[in-house]
Amino acid sequence: MLSKMEIQETNRMIAEANLDVRTITMGISLLDCAAETLPRFCERCYDKITRSAARLVRVGDDIALQYGIPVVNKRISVTPIAQAAASLCADAAQYAEIARTLDRAAREVGVNFIGGFSALVQKGSTQSDLALVHSIPEALAQTERVCASVNVGSTRAGINMNAVARMGRIIKQTALLTRDSGSVGCAKLVVFCNAVEDNPFMAGAFHGAGERDLVINVGVSGPGVVKRALEQVRGADFETVCETVKRTAFKITRVGQLVAREAARRLEVPFGIIDLSLAPTPAVGDSIAEILQEMGLDTPGAPGSTAALAILNDNVKKGGIMASSYVGGLSGAFIPVSEDHGMIEAVQLGALTLEKLEAMTCVCSVGLDMIAIPGDTPAETISGIILDEMAIGMINNKTTAVRLIPVAGKNAGDTAKFGGLLGEAPIMEVNRFGCAEFMRRGGRIPAPIHGFRN
Repeated sequence: MLSKMEIQETNRMIAEANLDVRTITMGISLLDCAAETLPRFCERCYDKITRSAARLVRVGDDIALQYGIPVVNKRISVTPIAQAAASLCADAAQYAEIARTLDRAAREVGVNFIGGFSALVQKGSTQSDLALVHSIPEALAQTERVCASVNVGSTRAGINMNAVARMGRIIKQTALLTRDSGSVGCAKLVVFCNAVEDNPFMAGAFHGAGERDLVINVGVSGPGVVKRALEQVRGADFETVCETVKRTAFKITRVGQLVAREAARRLEVPFGIIDLSLAPTPAVGDSIAEILQEMGLDTPGAPGSTAALAILNDNVKKGGIMASSYVGGLSGAFIPVSEDHGMIEAVQLGALTLEKLEAMTCVCSVGLDMIAIPGDTPAETISGIILDEMAIGMINNKTTAVRLIPVAGKNAGDTAKFGGLLGEAPIMEVNRFGCAEFMRRGGRIPAPIHGFRN
């Protein structure tokens, strides 16, 4: 139970510092939707999703109204479709049909995104995996709410280089097919190393094979709350900074725990995890960049940025784990360029480059997220950028991800506007030197020696 003092403090965090529950995500297994024909499979998927999530949006809104805690998004994640439909689909057109079914189901229940149009190919690809991956450009161009992800590496398996090379081409095709809307299809596509099964955040959410039939996962976010707390200890030493972030993360997680358990109770669905990820929005006061500046940096990208982000990420996790036994997902700090006005300003100032962002992703929650690059960037270069992030994830035994948007018709220095939570992004300059020969080698990079722990 929350004490009276905690309730009052929570009210202040909501009113003054943009505290919110970023998403309630219902995970739904589609493994029991197996059928002999594709139309029957699509019908079963649609029926299960719309039946299971029929009250999801209403319950989220009711909780927000009763407790005064904003619940920004309601979302769905499903079993990786390359697994669920493996016996049915032989080509990309069939998988695109499934994507359209998922989109219809998401629209019917009123969620803003549905994740799980996914393939897990870290060690190799089945025919079903390949068909789904090749369908991604068409699927994302023809749907509004479907999100796709592909896991191409892990610490235990190594990196599937054929898949990495393929994803560079897939991203380029997706950008081309959605060029009339700023290549926004790429904003719904993420490439992972060490993807987790219970992540409630898009575009990388999917319902893992080790999960229950249905589950409720909640992502809670409060960059503004952390910034406000650090303002109270301005000039203090690093021990004080760490303690302040840790205590604040504890309080934020308690709010998420309350919402998660209440949503699970009302929906009669088991509670899964709290993902305590400091996810920014385009709004002023809801920014990871502002936290780094409050710590003492002139701007993100300045010397010390990686250390500041490491301090933030580590203590967010420590505080969250003390507040809930079921912290999961990604949990930490996201640094998506297009969704954080402070990061955008740092890029425009020339303080934050793609290379500096890569260094910072060694210690943040995910990786290179929502980064717009010139539309004429070669597919091999995109694959090379993906590979660097996958290597960071594999060697450091952490989740890393890449969400690059090669915006058709745009050059470095231009701006791409995506709208809503996706915000807008300056087109970042990409290293002009190539890696085509390197990427053409193919095969698989073996797992690192410390991956063999048993």
